[in-house]
Amino acid sequence: MSAGLYSHSPPSAIRAAILSAIDDTGLSLGATSLGEQKLAALLCERFSLARVRMTNSGTEANLYALAAARRFTRKRKVVVFAGGYHGGAFSFPSPSVTGDMVVDREDFVVVPEYNDPVVAAEVIRRVAEEGTLAAVLVEALQGAGGVIPGDKEFLLALRKTTREAGAVFVLDEVMTSRLAPGGLASELGLEPDLVTLGKYLGGGFSFGAFGGREDVMSVYDPRREDVLAHSGTFNNNTMTMHAGYAGLSEVFTPTVNVEFNQKGDALRERLVAAAKGTKLFFTGKGSMIGVHCADEGLESAKNGSSLKERRDLLDLFWFEMLERGFWFARRGFMALMLGTPDEELDKFVEAVVVFLTCRSEIFAV
Repeated sequence: MSAGLYSHSPPSAIRAAILSAIDDTGLSLGATSLGEQKLAALLCERFSLARVRMTNSGTEANLYALAAARRFTRKRKVVVFAGGYHGGAFSFPSPSVTGDMVVDREDFVVVPEYNDPVVAAEVIRRVAEEGTLAAVLVEALQGAGGVIPGDKEFLLALRKTTREAGAVFVLDEVMTSRLAPGGLASELGLEPDLVTLGKYLGGGFSFGAFGGREDVMSVYDPRREDVLAHSGTFNNNTMTMHAGYAGLSEVFTPTVNVEFNQKGDALRERLVAAAKGTKLFFTGKGSMIGVHCADEGLESAKNGSSLKERRDLLDLFWFEMLERGFWFARRGFMALMLGTPDEELDKFVEAVVVFLTCRSEIFAV
């Protein structure tokens, strides 16, 4: 689910950091540590954050980021997008999402179209005029929503409208921080007020973090009389701090990041070419790839929540790829791992070509 960037067994640098944490520091100290400070400084540098706080997961990162935005603005409502996923308690697969999928559902207003700046602006301004808007929460690329990249113009317009409304612009980079050395925020020039992080950044352990503007993050400053509490026994677990720092500083360096995502782009381009003229198509960016099936024979998508997916055909593709030795998330989500041999990627492309040839009577448009 994009957390396995470092593959199934840790690189030597991460392994050494884990053993060092066990031998020299301890498993869980219940206090701040040098390892936490080092990782925090590196996260702030890499992702342009004034302050950062650690959590146990991406879900928690979004929970506490929204809590900060609500305290900072003294308002409650959050605008999100259909197809958005911000953790186990914040899932918005469609505009008509039921309350069972979201904590405090009445506090969220769902924009029905991702990548539509006009519709988004209308919703944001309406909620702002009601005097209830605290934040706008969005992914720069919808991960669970189909690996659909956000247009740069859409995201920049979203930030502009959010700030004009006096709300906090929260960018969910839990999945997408792997797509550029400074995350997609840096690549697209988004300058969000808050950023949420997670997944691989814990070096293979459970991890989340949120950070950004100093004035917004100051709601958690313990020197304030009205400080907002942020507790959690394992927020700064020493194993995670050490492994995360080693992974980000020694393994997934900016140079490696760029080369890795170029490999992902090249793979996706080959898959797009192989599927041309069929009901199968691929979306994504860099090391994250989405697989879709649609009767219309599409080649791209701007809004995953409105796609009329052929789940039966996608399941057929998934099962046959599994038989050929390739596994990815059944919903059609792929996230590359470091160290995957080029020969394996070649075999996967070949498997897709063979599949579409054998199943041409079903997949031809």
